[in-house]
Amino acid sequence: MDRILFLRKFIEEPKKIGSLTPSSSFLADKMLRDLPWENFSYAAELGAGTGTITKKIIERKPNDCKFLVVEQDYSMRHLLEEKYPDVVFDSFAENLSRTLQRINFPLLDCVVSGLPFANMEEDLRRRIIENVCDSLKHDGVFVMFQYSLQMNSLLKKYFSSVKTDFFLLNFPPAFVYFCKK
Repeated sequence: MDRILFLRKFIEEPKKIGSLTPSSSFLADKMLRDLPWENFSYAAELGAGTGTITKKIIERKPNDCKFLVVEQDYSMRHLLEEKYPDVVFDSFAENLSRTLQRINFPLLDCVVSGLPFANMEEDLRRRIIENVCDSLKHDGVFVMFQYSLQMNSLLKKYFSSVKTDFFLLNFPPAFVYFCKK
């Protein structure tokens, strides 16, 4: 059902969804595998879709780690709210800093993103990355995937370290960015 919902949403609004299919669990594992989850107290995911990465984060994070999921699409967010009632949800990544203040979260240890930045206007991309950077602790980590290297120069303006890996076990294959504040 998740794949059908994802495909339907892609057909309705391809620029907002960004792919025909949800991320693979292999991609989610690649993104999350080397993160020090045992040290995280607060984390967020942007662009959760139907929850492939969300599920893997919940499996890895400590029980006392507070978790915020941001998903703009109402149907997908509602699906995730039903699956994960202990998670905090919101709608707009460009408001991440304000959302953290509103829900009384301190700065985050980690932000994970599946947002389709390539489909966004340049100003919106910049505002989201600024919000991510402003919402992370000094040594916080930002991990995201994209289908191109288009975000490389923007990320290097905001993060002290940006590393990229190409990952084939996803459709389409993806670049995984590991950024450190």
